[in-house]
Amino acid sequence: MLRHVLTAAVLVAGIGTAHAAGTTLNVGIATADAGKLDPHLATTTPDKGLLHWMYNGLVRIKPGQASPAYIEPDLAESWTTSADGLTWNFKLRQGVKCHGKYGEFDAEDAVFSIKRAATKESSSFSKDYAALKVVEAVGTHEVKIVLANPIPSLLGLLVPYHGGNMVCKDAVEDLGAAFERTPIGTGPFMFAEYQPQQYVKLVANEAYFRGAPKLKEIYYRYIPSDASRDLAFQSGEIDMVYGKQDETWVERISKIPNTKVVVMEPGEMSVLSLNMSMPPLDNILVRKAIAHAINRDAMVQFRGASVTRASISPVPEGYLGYTADVPTYPHDVAKAKALLAEAGFPNGVTVKAIHTTLPGMLATMEVVQALLKEAGINLEITTVEHATFHAQIRQNLSQVVHYSAARFPIADVYLTQFFDSDSIVGKPTAVTNFSHCDVADAEIRAARVEPNKEKQLALWKTAQQKIMETVCAVPVYENMQLWAWKSNLDLGTEVKGSLNLSPPINEMAQFK
Repeated sequence: MLRHVLTAAVLVAGIGTAHAAGTTLNVGIATADAGKLDPHLATTTPDKGLLHWMYNGLVRIKPGQASPAYIEPDLAESWTTSADGLTWNFKLRQGVKCHGKYGEFDAEDAVFSIKRAATKESSSFSKDYAALKVVEAVGTHEVKIVLANPIPSLLGLLVPYHGGNMVCKDAVEDLGAAFERTPIGTGPFMFAEYQPQQYVKLVANEAYFRGAPKLKEIYYRYIPSDASRDLAFQSGEIDMVYGKQDETWVERISKIPNTKVVVMEPGEMSVLSLNMSMPPLDNILVRKAIAHAINRDAMVQFRGASVTRASISPVPEGYLGYTADVPTYPHDVAKAKALLAEAGFPNGVTVKAIHTTLPGMLATMEVVQALLKEAGINLEITTVEHATFHAQIRQNLSQVVHYSAARFPIADVYLTQFFDSDSIVGKPTAVTNFSHCDVADAEIRAARVEPNKEKQLALWKTAQQKIMETVCAVPVYENMQLWAWKSNLDLGTEVKGSLNLSPPINEMAQFK
């Protein structure tokens, strides 16, 4: 804790003049360090939140919202689509500048960005772009995309989120491997400096096409300790803080004078993926025992009902295609013990998990550990730093993976990434299928290309039912995004949600 307080004092002393002028924003985020700052590789919540302020997409969701109902133009000023939904033409804005020395953003950059997002070696989200058949420039500011088959939402792949972040070709090629630590985009703020385990500094993009930002600097400070982060906010050393995901934090921080607390959509769904390729989790009776040992009501009470909602389906509530009509496993310790005995483990069983040290997620896993223990299930947890956690769970090293995620709100994305067998970790096509689930491949893949909306919904429903019947994973709850900032900070819009999980800080944000 002392190290973070000293770091804060040094940082504030160095930027006091700018802060006094009301042009510097200090943000405290709950992680020890940056992971990957290449927007096509970044998968962690802290990294995605920072990149949100540096990048544009061809389209975007209106600032302050998280629903695709609010999609609007961004780098593309207009677009058309063919009657069959397979051919799309985008007309780009002219005069948009890449950060620094890298010139104007044009169709060549857009094509390069989309192809890069669709390439496994350069993108964590390449599988999302598998349906793209042709991506080409048909003019200096016109892009044509042809799909091999209809998909649930092409525009959802082109918002500035995951692979939809538009990069500048010359910057990527010039910087090479350094691009991962020197992100270059077209957004309202530009990368300026990275101090490991301390902060990333952004500066205003004075040439931003929507107008020069009113804020001139952002310091994105890495403060993993909840207590240290809250203390820095209370003392005025930081102006905006990422909150501990529980109701008591909201109640406590709301009492600080001149503070605005926001509970944002989308919820990140916490799910326990059960690795069915490893004993004893290859036994469905053991998986059912784990499911019955989880008390969702207690978990929601632990976090707080105003910031958490229980989950029962492998697709988050509110996503297009979500259904609650799935097999459920009510909390029943006696049932869990009976299932273990039937599976051949009358004296209980031990399972192991690698887990992040990120405080909010770790607290959840410790509650899970206590609940499982009541049913005779010993959960051994090995903790590692957050970026290491992401690397190791993708190497198939954990029997139980607690993963918390939000995605573009369509069932296909969640089902494809977490439950299609092509996404099983360890495969060349791997994404985040930690459970090795393959029971709903037919429905997931058929729904992806089904043009009839009713049939598509029916396929997604069947997929969710099969996944829950097999107990590939145990959905636990959805955590809303909790942020607070000083009430004299005006973001220029009402904040109800943010797909990138950080508040929208753009050219409109200012201190008043």
